[in-house]
Formats: sequence, C-alpha cells, structure tokens
Amino acid sequence: MFVFKLFPDYAKEEKWLNEMAKKGFSLEKVTLGYHFRAAEPEDACIRIDFRYFKDPAEYINYCTMFEDSGWKHIAGSQHTGVQYFKRMPEAQNDDIFSDFESRAQRYIRAFRIWVYFALFVLFFMVVLLSTGSVDFRALIDPRFFYLTPGLWEKTGPSFWKAFWFETPFAMFRAGLLYFYPVSILIYLFIAAKARFLYGRAKKEPAE
Repeated sequence: MFVFKLFPDYAKEEKWLNEMAKKGFSLEKVTLGYHFRAAEPEDACIRIDFRYFKDPAEYINYCTMFEDSGWKHIAGSQHTGVQYFKRMPEAQNDDIFSDFESRAQRYIRAFRIWVYFALFVLFFMVVLLSTGSVDFRALIDPRFFYLTPGLWEKTGPSFWKAFWFETPFAMFRAGLLYFYPVSILIYLFIAAKARFLYGRAKKEPAE
C-alpha cells in the first residue's frame, strides 16, 4: 500500500508510523511517499533520525551501529537524509537518542540541509539570470515565454495558429522558470519549520 503524506515534525511522523503498524501495515520503504506491506498488527517502536552522508563507508558504519544496538534500519539511504529505525526485541533502550538534546539535533541537521538546497538553487537562478540564459521578465509578463518572432504583431488565423503551436513550449519554459523561486521558497519554509521544531524539542524536558 502506498500513502503520500508530508511530516516536517518527526515526532508526529513516528507516532503515525507506529499507529499504522498497530493496524497491520509494516513500513517497507519511503520513496515519494510511504510504502507499506500487510503484516500482523504489532506494537512497534519506530524512531527517525536525520543524517546525510557523503561517504558510503560512514553510512554503513552508522547503520551497523544501530543494528548492533537492536535497532533495524528499515528505510532511508545515504543521500535521503531521513533514516527510519525499528526497535527489535534485543534492543536495550526504547529510543535511539540518549537525551532530549540529541533528539533535537536531528531538526537542526535538517535545517542546515534545507538551507543549503535553497542556496544551491538560488546560485543557479543567479547564474541563469546573469548569463541571460533565462529571461526573468517572463515572471512579470508571460508573453516573454513565447519566442516566435513577431508573434504579438500577427492577427487573425496566423496569430492563433502560431500561438497555439508554441503554447506547450511556453508552458514548459514557464515551468522551468517558476521552478527556481518556488523551490527556494519551499526549501526555506521547510528549513524554518525545522528550526522552530528544534527550539521546541530542546524545551521538552522543562514541559
């Protein structure tokens, strides 16, 4: 079964995944959504960490460390960032984190990655703008998406023929252009959410 959901809050995501396990849906992988398989209902304990690895060996050691502690790595990869672990019977602890601070740190790691993504896209946007590869005037005037010479001076059937012929290409150019500012805003929003959750998670012991 496939379920598409978005969870900026890892604590809420963990709660939902554990509830799904009680209903008989065991998490198999997370790729553009959650993939479950039918299983016996269980009182599972799933925990989430956020780690992004450049070195494959470091990632393998990371997963092995948790496996040796009784936590099975069930979803996530070297480059996905979000890592999912399930408590096995031999695990001695009920959590993969030793304290509230280490649990909160997963949000600040996510914050840094999302800010990096936003800056990365912003860099390409500036390059395209400075080199003239993309005409950003189209963000204000959509007519710049149409590249047919003299299109807007045409009239009658010749105009509509040229207009409808180029419209699919113009829409494609529009999608590419709007991708940059929209992506930056989305990345910054997720980063701000992660930063907020980090601050809240640090206060949990006092609540």
